[in-house]
Amino acid sequence: MERTQLLELANKYGSPLYVYDTDKIETQYKRLTSAFNSVDNLKLNYAVKALSNVNILKFLTNLGAGLDTVSIQEVQLSLTTGIDPKNIIYTPNGVSLQEIEEVAKLGVQINIDNLSILESFGQKHPEIPVCVRINPHIMAGGNSKISVGHIDSKFGISIHQVPHIKRVVENTGMNINGIHMHTGSDILDIDTFLRASEILFDVAKQFKNIDFIDFGSGFKVPYKEGDISTDIEQLGLQLSERFNDFCTEYGKEITLMFEPGKFLVSEAGSFLAKVNVVKQTTSTVFAHVDSGFNHLVRPMMYDSYHHITNISNPSGKDRYYSVVGYICETDTFASNRRISEISEEDVLCFHNAGAYCFSMASNYNSRYIPAEVMIVDGKDYLIRKRQTMQDILQNQVVVDFAPKSKSKKEKVTA
Repeated sequence: MERTQLLELANKYGSPLYVYDTDKIETQYKRLTSAFNSVDNLKLNYAVKALSNVNILKFLTNLGAGLDTVSIQEVQLSLTTGIDPKNIIYTPNGVSLQEIEEVAKLGVQINIDNLSILESFGQKHPEIPVCVRINPHIMAGGNSKISVGHIDSKFGISIHQVPHIKRVVENTGMNINGIHMHTGSDILDIDTFLRASEILFDVAKQFKNIDFIDFGSGFKVPYKEGDISTDIEQLGLQLSERFNDFCTEYGKEITLMFEPGKFLVSEAGSFLAKVNVVKQTTSTVFAHVDSGFNHLVRPMMYDSYHHITNISNPSGKDRYYSVVGYICETDTFASNRRISEISEEDVLCFHNAGAYCFSMASNYNSRYIPAEVMIVDGKDYLIRKRQTMQDILQNQVVVDFAPKSKSKKEKVTA
C-alpha cells in the first residue's frame, strides 16, 4: 500500500486504524501453494486466531483455504462465512469435553491434544474420527512464549505416549484419521522442521486410517529490511519429496496440511497511529501516539519488532525516538528507533500488523478498539467500526442499590 493511500485512509477513518492489503494476502497464499505444487493433495487451513475478521476469513476461503480454529467461538465465527464444516479443523488446548462435544455436533474435524479427553471422547463417540496432536519434543520458535513443541510444553500428546494412544484406540474402537503437530512460531531452521516431520511420519504409519498429516506452521516473515525469513521454497522442495515418498510407503494418497496464520496476513497489515506529543527529556525523545498496548500488545508481550515509518514526513531528516503509547503503564513500541523527523499530528505506520495485533486488542483503560479497513482491488472497505462508549457499556449491568449506611461512630467522625 502506498504512503499517500494510507494517509488518506487515516484522514477518512480516523486513528488509530488497522488496514489490510488483500493483494499481499493472496500473494502469500499462492506462494505457499506453489512451493508445494508437487503434492497431489495440499490443504491450507488459515489460523483464524491470527486475524479473525469475518471478511478476511471469507477472502481466504474464496481462495480455497480451510480454517484452523482453537475455540468453539472461532468455529461458530468460521461457519458464518458459509464454509463447509468439513473444511474446518478444531484444535483446542485444555478445553472441556463438553465443548469438544458441542463442536463435534457442528460437523468439523476434531483434533485432540491430551490422553484424558481422547479416551473420554472415544468412549462416548467412537463413530467420530479424530486427529491427534503430537508433541514432538522439538524446541523451535522465536522465543519461549511461542515455542510450543518442546518437552515442557502444555500442548500435544508426547511422542513417548503413542502406545497409550494406540491402547485407547483399541479399547474404544475409535478411528484416528489425522496426525498433527505445531512446534512454534518464527521458525527459521528448515532442518529442525524436517526432523519434527520425520517424527510425525513415524507416528502416522502406526495408524491404519490416516487421511491427512497436519504439519502446523510457524513460518517466519521478514519484519524489517534485510531480515531473514523461512525459506518456503526450499522447505517445499524437501518436504514435498519426503511426503510423496511417505504416501507411497503408506500405500495411500493422503493430504498434506498446514495451518498458516502469520505467514498469510502479517505483512498485509498496517497499523496507523497519530502522534499526540513529542516530548524531550534529559536523555530521550519520546513520540507519544494515540494508541498503546491495548491495541498492539506484541512488542510488550513478545518483544516483537515492528518497523515504524513516519508516513507524514517520509523525506525528513532521520532522528532517534522512543515511540510510546498513552496507556498508564510503560508501553514502548520502539526504543531509540531511527525514524524521519516526527512532529505532533504526524501519522506513524507500524508495519507487519496483520497477525496477532487487532486480534489481541482490548479495552484496557476503557479505550475504544480501533476500526479495521480492508483494501480489495485498490478500493477501501470499512470492515469493523470503531467502538463507542455504548459498546463499552453494552454488556455491563447497572445495579440500583442503596449505599451502605454509616455507623454512629462514622457519623460522629465525619
